[in-house]
Amino acid sequence: MATATGTFEVTGGMDDAYEEIDGGIKLTNASGTQRFSGDIEAEGAVHWLMLYRPDKSATFVGLQRISGSVGGRRGTFVLAAEGDHEGGSSIRLTVVSGSGSGDLVGIEGTGTMVTPGGPTGTYEFEYTIPS
Repeated sequence: MATATGTFEVTGGMDDAYEEIDGGIKLTNASGTQRFSGDIEAEGAVHWLMLYRPDKSATFVGLQRISGSVGGRRGTFVLAAEGDHEGGSSIRLTVVSGSGSGDLVGIEGTGTMVTPGGPTGTYEFEYTIPS
């Protein structure tokens, strides 16, 4: 299994509330774009379903498309993601089986993305790609 590490930057996004619940809980549909550097050189697009609590912390789930290169191999793949936001974010990632294209067909793996708050953060991703 190979390990990819590097940084990412959020390059755009939106967050639309679709339900507000008594007690200050809010449900939203959010989307965004990112740029990855390091062992993954790619553009990303993500769609989240988020639950915000009254203290502004949040829990979210979503799908994230990655388009570019991983370890020098080009293509696209999709990650299933879930995470928590409490000033910064911690996101757990799993490759969606069968989502790889190009040189990334058959990619499998798991990883994390972490941001202390703001538009930049780091990632670590363990993966395999059939030869």
